[in-house]
Parts: sequence; C-alpha cells; structure tokens
Amino acid sequence: MRSGFVAILIVTLVTLGGCAPAESPEDVVGTTTPVTGASALGTIEVSNYPLAYVVERLAGPLVELSFRAAEAPDPAYWRPSVEEIIAMQEADLVIVNGAGYEGWLKDVSLPTSRLLDTTAAVHDRLIRIEASTTHSHGLEGEHEHAGSAFTTWLDPTLLIEQARAASQGLERRWPDHAEYFADRLQDLVAELEILDAELQAATAAAAEHPVIFSHPVYQYLQQRYGLSGHSVHWEPDEAPAEGQWEELEHLMANHRAESMVWEAEPLAETSERLAEVGLGSVVVDPCSTPPSDGDLLTVMRRNTEVLRMLFASAP
Repeated sequence: MRSGFVAILIVTLVTLGGCAPAESPEDVVGTTTPVTGASALGTIEVSNYPLAYVVERLAGPLVELSFRAAEAPDPAYWRPSVEEIIAMQEADLVIVNGAGYEGWLKDVSLPTSRLLDTTAAVHDRLIRIEASTTHSHGLEGEHEHAGSAFTTWLDPTLLIEQARAASQGLERRWPDHAEYFADRLQDLVAELEILDAELQAATAAAAEHPVIFSHPVYQYLQQRYGLSGHSVHWEPDEAPAEGQWEELEHLMANHRAESMVWEAEPLAETSERLAEVGLGSVVVDPCSTPPSDGDLLTVMRRNTEVLRMLFASAP
C-alpha cells in the first residue's frame, strides 16, 4: 500500500473441499480470515474517520477502505502527498465530508464521476462561519476557522443524510449489491436515530445552563440540541496565555457559563484555574480521529452520558 495509514476491510473467498468455486461476497459476510485486496469489489478512499465508520458499516466486508489521514493530529488540516493523490485518483470512489472539510481538494484533480460529497444534498443545513480567527494546532501550523462549520457528524440527523449519500454512491458503483448496502444503511440509520433521541433527552435542560466550548467545533451539536454556548480557541495540551484568561473573563461577564467543554482532557493546571473562576471541565470528544477504544457510536454514546450528567448536575 502507499504511504499513510490504511484500514482494509476485505471479503474472504471461501471454497468447499478446497476446489469448489468462490462464493459471492454476500455468502461470506462476517468471516474474519483476511485475503488480498484483489478479492474486494473495489477501493474506496475516505477523508475522515466518521466517513470511514459509515463506509465500514455499509460495505466493510466487500471493499478495500483507505483512510489515509488517520494518524494526522487533525485530519481536517491534513494534506495528501503526491503518492496519496495518485492513489485517490485510481480509487473506485473517493468519499468526502464536504462543508469545507477537505481544504486540499481545491488543489487536487480527482475524477468527478468517482468523487462523492456527502453533504452536497444538505447544503442548506450547513452552518456558515462569518468571523475568522487564525490560530495554531501544534505541528499543523496556523489555520483559520472560516467558511462552513464542518463537524457535521455531531448532528446525528446530518450524519444520517451523509450515510444515505454514501449508500447511494455505493449502489451506483456496484448495483449488484444495492440491496446489501440498503439493508446495512437501514440498520445504521436506526442506531443513529436512537442516538439522536438519547442526545435530545440528555440535553433537555441545556438551554438553561450555558457552557463555553474550548474550540469552535461543536456548532452542529449546539444547533441540534439548543446548547447555550460560546467558543474560545484553547488547546487541551497547551497552557492558555494570560491574554486568553482575560478574554475568558470578559466573555463570562455576559455569558455566565458553568462548564467548559473540551475535545480532550485539558492540562491539570488549566482545569484547576478554571475551577477557581467557577468553570468545571468536561470532555465531549468530536471523534475526528479513530478512537483507541470502540468506534464512532461508542464515543458518541459516551458523549451523551457526559452531557446527561453535565446538565443533570447543573444548578
């Protein structure tokens, strides 16, 4: 395989008595014996982890799936190498998030017939970011949060539409397996609808209890569930500068938040100082990268429980 992390999910060809003809992919779903990529229906490239999860749920046993930005600190600001661009140009499908997530797309030529933007059909539901603030993410350097908010998957109803778009793309590419993709889509949609209902219950009192988001990535969660929040630009692994503390003080003068929501566990000294100004610290993982434990739905269910406890304990 070319450079970059590659997650491969491929179907096993099963023979009877060692000489019978190979069974169809539908007959061997669930097998755990690996085979070569030549046995897959084709190759699919995805641009973020939520899409990798969706495609795995829809077509995992049948295709070779590559998520090359998996090891990037933040896949939203990943840039493909020349080798990786060539691999994407040769793939059967390149499935992207859209909403401005893939900044590199404007500089890369990919076959339009094989490029699938999963948010194209819900463009009217995308959140526009008018103000632009430049800041850094460690080794990724400076970048701006401008244009559209792109963490669309934090609203399960939008992720459902993205999954439907992915399923339609798979059905067009491999029509002989359309029923298989549709059945798996139905299962995934049912789970995401349950997640949405659980999040609604967990955040029922959210509007009455303001929060501060450590980073502007929670817009779709905020919009879907009516969270009363404002964002700053704090990194969990960096101590905030004194100027940032001053900005926080000004923000809290008009936004009496009770908690700060983080993408990952902040430094202990940051949490301690936040506590001194009356802010608790909680982690709601956007799941932009593959989790060390579980999968996208596992993480989102954990987030749901965090939010439930947060708003249940709010005064």
